[in-house]
Amino acid sequence: MSERQRKARKIKPQYSEGRLVKVAYANNQPEAELIEALLLEEGIPSLTRRSGGFDVPDFLAAGPRDVLVPESGAEAAREALAPPEGDASSGVEATPSASEDAG
Repeated sequence: MSERQRKARKIKPQYSEGRLVKVAYANNQPEAELIEALLLEEGIPSLTRRSGGFDVPDFLAAGPRDVLVPESGAEAAREALAPPEGDASSGVEATPSASEDAG
C-alpha cells in the first residue's frame, strides 16, 4: 500500500465535502505539515498553501502557510487544533470563523 493510499484510508467521508476554508496558520512548512498530520489523525483531510504575499518559490520551506480543510470538517478541525482547557501556550493559531474561504 502506498503512502497516498494509507492517508486516503484515514479520511472520514463526512469531513470531505464543501469548499475549502482556512482553519489554521503556520509559520513555515514543517509546522504546516505537523498541523496536517494532526488533522489526518482525526480523519480530517487538509492541504496547505503559502499565505498571500509569500507565494515566492525562492522561500522554499520558509514563509507562512494557511491550512485549509473542506467546509464540512472545519468545526472538527478547529476543535482538534484547540489548546486543551486551561492551556493557552499552544503555538497553533486557529482562525475564528468558517466564513473565510480558500480564494
